Amino acid sequence: MKNLFFASLILFAFSTVAKAQQLKSPEGKFVMEFSLQNDGTPTYNLKYKNKEVVKTSKLGLELKDDKKSLLNDFTVVDTKTSTFDETWKPVWGEVDHIRNHYNELAVTLNQKSTDRQIVIRFRLFDDGLGFRYEFPAQKNLTYFVIKEERSQFAMTGDHTAFWIPGDYDTQEYDYTKSKLSEIRGLSQKAYTANVSQKSFSPTGVQTSLMLKTADGIYINLHEAALIDYSCMHLNLDDKNLVFESWLTPDAKGDKGHMQAPNHSPWRTIMVSDDAREILASKMTYNLNDPSKIDDTSWIKPVKYVGVWWEMITGKSSWSYTNDFPTVQLGVSDFSKAKPNGTHGANNANVKKYIDFAAANGFDAVLVEGWNEGWEDWFGHSKDYVFDFLTPYPDFDVKGLHEYAKSKGVKIIMHHETSGSVRNYERHMDAAYKFMKDNGYDAVKSGYVGDILPRGENHYSQWIVNHYQYAIEKAADYKIMVNAHEAVRPTGIARTYPNLIGNEAARGTEYQAFGGSKPNHVTVLPFTRLIGGPMDYTPGIFEMDISKMNPDNKSHVNSTIANQLALYVTMYSPLQMAADTPENYNRFPDAFQFIKDVAVDWSESKYIEAEPGDFITVARKAKGTNNWFIGNVNGETPRTSNIDFSFLEKGKKYTATIYADAKDAHYKTNPQAYTIKKIAVTSKSKLSQLSAPGGGYAISVIETK
Repeated sequence: MKNLFFASLILFAFSTVAKAQQLKSPEGKFVMEFSLQNDGTPTYNLKYKNKEVVKTSKLGLELKDDKKSLLNDFTVVDTKTSTFDETWKPVWGEVDHIRNHYNELAVTLNQKSTDRQIVIRFRLFDDGLGFRYEFPAQKNLTYFVIKEERSQFAMTGDHTAFWIPGDYDTQEYDYTKSKLSEIRGLSQKAYTANVSQKSFSPTGVQTSLMLKTADGIYINLHEAALIDYSCMHLNLDDKNLVFESWLTPDAKGDKGHMQAPNHSPWRTIMVSDDAREILASKMTYNLNDPSKIDDTSWIKPVKYVGVWWEMITGKSSWSYTNDFPTVQLGVSDFSKAKPNGTHGANNANVKKYIDFAAANGFDAVLVEGWNEGWEDWFGHSKDYVFDFLTPYPDFDVKGLHEYAKSKGVKIIMHHETSGSVRNYERHMDAAYKFMKDNGYDAVKSGYVGDILPRGENHYSQWIVNHYQYAIEKAADYKIMVNAHEAVRPTGIARTYPNLIGNEAARGTEYQAFGGSKPNHVTVLPFTRLIGGPMDYTPGIFEMDISKMNPDNKSHVNSTIANQLALYVTMYSPLQMAADTPENYNRFPDAFQFIKDVAVDWSESKYIEAEPGDFITVARKAKGTNNWFIGNVNGETPRTSNIDFSFLEKGKKYTATIYADAKDAHYKTNPQAYTIKKIAVTSKSKLSQLSAPGGGYAISVIETK
């Protein structure tokens, strides 16, 4: 139900002293104060449970080629307050309903010397603050270019941070845990190690940024509803411990081209003294618009397998040949090309995956490397542009579609754009129509490599608009999108729920490129997943990659039990069983959990959580009375404790526990696990060992 009340509500407790206005959250946990400094600079500060968490911080925007930026010389000409309370139902999610309850303050400011107006809108929830800039239609501010946004987040101390370095083109880093004062030195090492980084501050970090204060307060800084604007990084003044927004530039160095009326994305600050509340927060989604897709019946969660991991590990290849036949936008001659014998997307291999999916209850099969051009892109020129329509000679599009259909399985399309976004846009209608004509309902898109046109960054305003265009165009064709190497999500899946997944972080593929930190998956839910689900591609059972490819000496830094738990702790409506059928057939008892676990939920309970150390989650499968529990652990072994009081009283359940063996270890003994069944009720309690880089997974099935 929606309720819009009058501005005079006592809740807002306005103060007129020194031009300051106070805004309280619905339950009073937070107090935000807005004020103007003597020179007319807008500022805010934030308190949580009477304790300051963001000190007085400046707001405003610096404009390009303008004598007067939107930084100071403001007066308050109007304030409007309201409260809002609704409950909405997501198409898919961790829960089947979400409450959206906030108090709002909209401050209209007039810049005296230019007679320009902006509105700064604050929304204060019981889990944090969101604010954005709005630019009303007016004669003195119509077209303008942002040189830099100057939103500040002044910290109260040298907090512990979980961060990745600022980078305009990738988020695929392991997270670093350090004090704020240590970021400069550690980030400079990251610059040296990663060639993708371009000119950026040595104290720049990416959002979502997770922080913890010395007295146990958790703070998360991010953004919501990133549309028609540049992605925000944070630049740290490490002497004063003040973060300031730093937008991704375009090829000319501009940070944003604006036309009023318009507005920025929301800047978000989540705060709690309980880490579990950060994970459970839906504030990012609530700051996005409701779904713009009226009929969402075609949008369905998917559990899939795929011709992918064997390519990532180097066992097979994307390309059909190592030759370079003449290729020009789909017109090619493979008649003289010699097959390399390692092409993964061949008819026989794809049918094997289809058979495996059908036999084990999976919805779909992802096939990468099906279309012409990979041999040119890998071996000759990164500037190659794919046409998304022409299969290799050994991939029968129609025949495989019919075969999959006869088995009750879908095939997921793969579009690697090679970063050539204009080419993708030119062919998008034809590509999506080709998909629908051949029974494809979902696409995994990729943006590997430098963006073409040259000089553009992966997260600038223009490219952000391209990603949004692809989502909206896909919705026209009733196609679900899983975008890799795109901008990190900011809750837009509420507005366009066909955005069923993203990568936008260091996923499982990096386990085949040398590994990730064993505690990586205990950080991602606090950072990357704040904006939406990740296609992390879990479920690896063979940790020694050399057994897949003798030339690849990488090791997956995880136990099998940890891999099972990821299906619960790394929420996504799009979950892949990423390993090969051969490896799953070696461990059929452990594979049973992947077959059983749900991908859509009606309830989620965060049982215990500490960023970088451990996460334990229980989720109730939608439409059932069954629960699934996952625990992922960092590098230190620990005993996890579960209280089953979330189960329905009076009911009996059978819990199947997939756990680390006593001697399990992510590096030395990752495939050591145990499986046992016990009877549980809402009164039951359980203590369970988690090994280094390990965890456990539990299916809790109602006893009929």
